[in-house]
Amino acid sequence: MPIIPDAVPADVEWENLVDALWADEAVDPESRVALMRELAGSAPHPALGAFELGGAYDSSGHEAEAAEQYAAAADAGLATVDPLRAARMAVQYASTLRNLGRLDEAIAMLRDAPEHESTGTAPRVFLALALHSAGRHDEALRVAIEAIEPTLPRYNRSVRAYAAALTDL
Repeated sequence: MPIIPDAVPADVEWENLVDALWADEAVDPESRVALMRELAGSAPHPALGAFELGGAYDSSGHEAEAAEQYAAAADAGLATVDPLRAARMAVQYASTLRNLGRLDEAIAMLRDAPEHESTGTAPRVFLALALHSAGRHDEALRVAIEAIEPTLPRYNRSVRAYAAALTDL
């Protein structure tokens, strides 16, 4: 990890350390969790530490622990403290809930996910996955098509009509 000069504010230093840990591809998933646990303990706000630790658990396949940390981040006010991370957490937490079989919660969270440029259409894509896991295949396909339709250079009207014909949303 990079050495940060003492003159750098604590929150900037912490952010740099978190970014460096995520960027270091040589760190194995279990070590990343351990290192992130240390960083989470020194976070400038508890919501930030819980979110990043949740992400480390999530990326290492520990969904139950990730869900606990994401819930803690939400309870600690992540949406107020860091809207960018809150937008990312909606996707990550819902994906974790989906992996835990908590499909209704995942679907509700993704339907309510905040729009943010950092996540783009990811909430809709993950919603399609959750709907598919719930056996709602036509609805899942419609959501996926509607997520990508704005990016098409042509045929938008036709694609919207075909998507709408899949369900009675």
